Amino acid sequence: MEQFSAPFHRHDFGEHFLWGITISAFQNEGAHDHDGKGASIWDDFTARKGKIKDGTHAQVTTDFYNRYRDDILLAKSMGFKIFRFSIAWPRILPNGTGAINPAGIDFYHRIIDTCLELDMVPYVTLYHWDLPLALEHKGGWCHRGIIFAFEEYVRICVEAYGDKVKNWVVMNEPFGFTSLGYMLGVHAPGKFGLSYFFPAVHHALLAQSAGAKVIREMVKGANIGIALSCSYILPNTQSQADIQAARKADALFNRIFLEPILGMGYPVADFPLLGKIERRYALWRDRDNLSFDYDFIGVQNYFPLVIRRNPFMPIVGVSEVKPRYRKVPVTAMGWEISGEGIYNILKQFAAYPNIPRLIVTENGAAFNDVLTDGRIHDTDRINYFITYLEAILKAKNEGVPLDGYFVWTLTDNFEWAEGYRARFGLAHVDLDTQVRTLKDSGLWFQDFLHDK
Repeated sequence: MEQFSAPFHRHDFGEHFLWGITISAFQNEGAHDHDGKGASIWDDFTARKGKIKDGTHAQVTTDFYNRYRDDILLAKSMGFKIFRFSIAWPRILPNGTGAINPAGIDFYHRIIDTCLELDMVPYVTLYHWDLPLALEHKGGWCHRGIIFAFEEYVRICVEAYGDKVKNWVVMNEPFGFTSLGYMLGVHAPGKFGLSYFFPAVHHALLAQSAGAKVIREMVKGANIGIALSCSYILPNTQSQADIQAARKADALFNRIFLEPILGMGYPVADFPLLGKIERRYALWRDRDNLSFDYDFIGVQNYFPLVIRRNPFMPIVGVSEVKPRYRKVPVTAMGWEISGEGIYNILKQFAAYPNIPRLIVTENGAAFNDVLTDGRIHDTDRINYFITYLEAILKAKNEGVPLDGYFVWTLTDNFEWAEGYRARFGLAHVDLDTQVRTLKDSGLWFQDFLHDK
């Protein structure tokens, strides 16, 4: 492999810095209807014509359900110490509530036991977008009953695994699944409009705090977090209109889930329309129940956004200035590559006076990898990681309370509405044979993390 010189070493991040890798249940497990598992909203969504760009599904995907041990060994071989994975709610509770599926409980015991046997620390995500379809039929995240269903699900998981698992991520990217699934309709369950989005936001916030309280109550010494998608927002120009548009976008993209959990309520000053959430959907004491004293906030950052005022954009009145028009480096997804972006968002989060510790719980890049003579020379991805890690180290050295960095992701997998076209993995997967091939980026991490 070509040598890539980074301007830092693993030791520069500190002896106790956490190095991890992340996967999710729906994107990796497959076995979509095996051993008593119920259907999720994503099983339903992928079956609808035209919803997935390459026409694929995740019924098998990378077959993690059967190959979990080999994949955890692969993560360990690269030097990662943290294995973050999610539990599929419909594998535990096929109908969302009620009867528990023993085979589902046993499956995640096997994953956790394998991690512990291999001296890997399991970080368990309780919700990574795969809502039981039976609950969506009752209104999903738009229905207030979801709070109590989620609380029940969390209690079952904590009862099963709490003696072995101390590190919990309650939800993954709540803004992602509420905006893409309940406002824009491009992800499951495919609903469109603010009348779905606003109650989904409110109920997700209440549910995650309720779930976190269950963990705090039941798991001694628990380390509890939430993983938030975020993008540093820049105005397109220094005009007052663009600056105000950027503030509005920041309230929507970065602050709508962060500030309520910090006890600050919704950021209505910069986006007054958010006041409608409390006026229409909140009950007495809801504001108090939005917040929770988390042990860490997961920062999930891939790109910054440049925003301009757009009076023709309905409701929001802002739009993105796409990277291709700005002639900046991009990934295969068209996302801007910007170490400065992750540095700035870490500094922004750290500026809150009551912010807990931060962990970058997802970061990575999709490129158009080519398998040649059994190798994938993904130079662009290696340079991406070097750029972002240098920026992260700078933020840490300037006092940002940053405890770790988790790569997205272990293997190429089902990337939601993109299908299998977007490849984020450190390992290539031949979907016909399920053979894993470590990319040069995986070999780079192997060298970096094993550096003495």
